[in-house]
Amino acid sequence: MPAPAIPDASSLLPILAIVFLATAVHASVGFGTALVAMPLLTLVIGLPTATPLVALLMLTNISVLLSTTHQHVELRAAWQLVLSAALGIPLGLYLVQLAPERGLKALLGAIVIAFSAYNLARPKLPELRSEAWVLPFGLAAGVLGGAYNTNGPPVVIYGALRQWPPERFRATLQGFFLPAAVLICAGHALAGLWSKRVFTLYALALPALAFGLLAGKWLGNRIPAERFGRLLYWLLIPLGTLLLL
Repeated sequence: MPAPAIPDASSLLPILAIVFLATAVHASVGFGTALVAMPLLTLVIGLPTATPLVALLMLTNISVLLSTTHQHVELRAAWQLVLSAALGIPLGLYLVQLAPERGLKALLGAIVIAFSAYNLARPKLPELRSEAWVLPFGLAAGVLGGAYNTNGPPVVIYGALRQWPPERFRATLQGFFLPAAVLICAGHALAGLWSKRVFTLYALALPALAFGLLAGKWLGNRIPAERFGRLLYWLLIPLGTLLLL
């Protein structure tokens, strides 16, 4: 029996809290909607509903955030990443439709744990001078974006390897995330993942999203991004572990 389009208050409150938290993280550090929301929402509402819902939330977050940082976007790098990701998104959509949900949850958990461990370890990375590396990183971002909306990790690592300055790094991420989110949402629509339940939850979550954006901006101005990021990654590791169980 399918889940009702409008959940009762006891199940809606956790969803709104997760949307608020994920949005606040994204607004404060420049990414993280899917990293935070996907593990938690997958546990609460299941992967088939969480995937298209988080994509719509990401599209909304990024549209708002990009309006204040667009002047720092490196358009060439952003579009190279988008074109590469466009090749991988259909593969991710194919994966999420055909693979067993239990296996997909475990893979999502492994991705969250690995990316968190990478950020906590802070390995010394070489500088990538060739733009040719944009293809494998963008392709990986597309596959993960189509399947889990988690297109951030490969792009964050690519930006770190290119040694972009902080302002350019944040703005270029948003410049990539926006068209990528449009492509991912379009792919979800074509794949039949959109439903009345998804859009009902999205509409109900918009107030939490708005408050999350305000809270994230406030946090970003008061808590050093490095300290906030390390706390976030320590919290993500147990979340990823839950998906492996």
